[in-house]
Amino acid sequence: MAIKKPISALIFDWGDTIMKDFDWPGPMYQWEKVDWIPGAEAALKILSQQYTCIIATSADHSGTTEMKAALRRVDADKYFHYFFASIDLGYKKPDPRFFLAITRELGLDPAKTVMIGNNYSKDIVGAKEAGLQTVFYDISHLPGNNPAADVILHDMYDLIKVIPS
Repeated sequence: MAIKKPISALIFDWGDTIMKDFDWPGPMYQWEKVDWIPGAEAALKILSQQYTCIIATSADHSGTTEMKAALRRVDADKYFHYFFASIDLGYKKPDPRFFLAITRELGLDPAKTVMIGNNYSKDIVGAKEAGLQTVFYDISHLPGNNPAADVILHDMYDLIKVIPS
């Protein structure tokens, strides 16, 4: 399994893919502490120079404005060209329409777009049904074969090894 060229864009899940989700109440931008997922910043420094990078969430407590505010707290917002939230899109992951709404709005070919996320059923299955390529960030080393994932990573920095340059 591998990511196929050409690629026009990368869509990242937000919580536990880019920023740690401490599972505290309320919107992340108001939390006492926020932090990067290890390796995510280093990978984004490289990938955001080569690809259109998009961040998309189905977080219940945050729309696009709140997500941007949380990302700014760790200076992560500068790596993303576009921001999407289910509250604004009208669809939640894993609904394939969530992913198709993003690709349609940006004029992207789903087959040349890669979804990167940590939740197999929400991030990967729906994206694959929408025709996107997928990278499952499996930090917990979950059992199973996860057939909708084109690539499975256990370290976010390894993303630079599987996304063709």
